[in-house]
Amino acid sequence: MMEQGIVMLPDIPRFYTALAEWAACMTFIFVLKRRITGWKLAVISGMALFIQSVFLVYTQNIWLWLWLPCMIAAVLLMIGFLYLCLKGSWCDAVYCGLFSFIIAEFAASLEWQLYLFFWTQEEKVVSYLVLLITYGIIYTAIWWLLKRQRTPDGMLYMKVRELWSVVIIAISVFAMSNLGFLQITTPFSSQYGDAVSIIRTMIDFAGVAMMFAFHVLRNENRARRELDMMQDVLRNQYLQYQQSKESIDLINYKYHDLKHQIEILRREQDPEKRNAFLNQMEEEIHQYEVQNKTGNQVVDIILTSKNMVCEQYNISMNCVADGMLLGFMDTMDICSILGNALDNAIEYERQVKDPEKRLIHVAIFAQKNFVILRFENYFEGRLELKEGIPVTTKTKRKEFHGFGIRSIKYVVGKYDGAVSISQNENWFELRILIPVKQ
Repeated sequence: MMEQGIVMLPDIPRFYTALAEWAACMTFIFVLKRRITGWKLAVISGMALFIQSVFLVYTQNIWLWLWLPCMIAAVLLMIGFLYLCLKGSWCDAVYCGLFSFIIAEFAASLEWQLYLFFWTQEEKVVSYLVLLITYGIIYTAIWWLLKRQRTPDGMLYMKVRELWSVVIIAISVFAMSNLGFLQITTPFSSQYGDAVSIIRTMIDFAGVAMMFAFHVLRNENRARRELDMMQDVLRNQYLQYQQSKESIDLINYKYHDLKHQIEILRREQDPEKRNAFLNQMEEEIHQYEVQNKTGNQVVDIILTSKNMVCEQYNISMNCVADGMLLGFMDTMDICSILGNALDNAIEYERQVKDPEKRLIHVAIFAQKNFVILRFENYFEGRLELKEGIPVTTKTKRKEFHGFGIRSIKYVVGKYDGAVSISQNENWFELRILIPVKQ
């Protein structure tokens, strides 16, 4: 593969390259959320190492024009291996595969360069020792760096437009690092094999640095966007609370005025029909009074405002809540949890055709050292979760779906709590546990 004029150096053993590629893939598998575990993971990993090794060793002495297709095939094998083991999309697998390939190129190049620098003879024991130490240090460092950037759910959620940047970086790094082995008449080549090896190692190292920088920047941008969206949800719920508070206060004032008017009418000598009419009028007015007396004004206002919305859509909402248990929470946080949970329940119940099945149950109570908030609503079909969020049936603006649940999880996380979503027969249940700090 090398032109005349270059001082020949021994090629990297193909098994070493295969081992580097496999180890790079395993690094991502140990960091991210896996599709398979246990003995299945062990079997597939062993098969992947065997296939990768056989393929690279078998294609070691192929014609030069087949070298690039074989490298592409090796990368595809890595991507397939990652897709089988990792939970996520093909975009996630391609991203991890390209990242792993650049890491493997650097690890294999550095290991072989160190071995040839310190030892000039073919000593298998020394070769394996250098291999173990170099790979061990590199992949431990990569694992540690990736672990620090791991998302809470261990998923990547790579998008196609983001993937194109990674593809360009990987192709550029691979082309520049291997150019000197294919053509010596370039500004990036040398007639000396050791210089070519150094150039390749340095370019591969720069490639790993660029890939990791992209990885960190992407995670930070994604976290910032999600935080901004959740802050918007929090602000919207708080604004709804303020508007509801003003509306309910105004309604209560009108309620008390009407009560006095009715009381005056009762003192007059009126027929029984008029009394019956007044009784009915008073009963209808009751629905606009703040019925929820939980011991927490914020909880009362939110529950009352959402109950008024339920009345509009013939939704029955039952509530048993001790609002005083939430006295330690910030007003905006209470608005976010209750507002988003009830908005999601109301939105679903509006789609239920049978009005008698439009049911919502709310409970806030203490159990041992936890405050428990439980929201249940009638649910038809089968619950499917993606990224820990119920899958939406909406066809428009899907990108904005799920931020209500995410904002709930964000707020609950501030209090070291936990959120669980489940289905019990025809009931959807959102359960929140918040520890009570003594």
